[in-house]
Amino acid sequence: MRSRVGRFTSPGERFPPGTGGWCRLPAVTKLFLPQAQLEEWALADKADLRDGRLVVMAEGGTAFAVAPAVHFLQIVSGEDTHGLVARVKTEEQLSRLGAEQMADSVLVGESAYEVVPGYVAEVPSGAPKPESAGKKPDSETDLLAAFLLNKMG
Repeated sequence: MRSRVGRFTSPGERFPPGTGGWCRLPAVTKLFLPQAQLEEWALADKADLRDGRLVVMAEGGTAFAVAPAVHFLQIVSGEDTHGLVARVKTEEQLSRLGAEQMADSVLVGESAYEVVPGYVAEVPSGAPKPESAGKKPDSETDLLAAFLLNKMG
């Protein structure tokens, strides 16, 4: 028998019936933010990277988790056997691929790619939406930039 607070008395029962063992977690939107954009914000004292978090100076220093990443723009030589063009990969994912990053280039095996260094930011889905006069942002970067600038301004 279940109690009202979700505890189960049956020793073999781990999840509520009908949930399939899944629980609902708060959704997070992951967005790529180019290093150049972060540098502009840092110079303008609008945001800064601290301890793996993007700290927005407005509203008391709201912080978002970030991880170093690259956005693959195009293949320079070889073949795109991993399907990386137009994708974003974190340093951890690059390591698993055996990739080597050097400034704005990444080598994966015999293939060389042009990349944009930056960070992947995690923005909670429940966060307020940017005000955009009915215009939809053109890219994920624009979406995050609009959200953060709305918070800063």
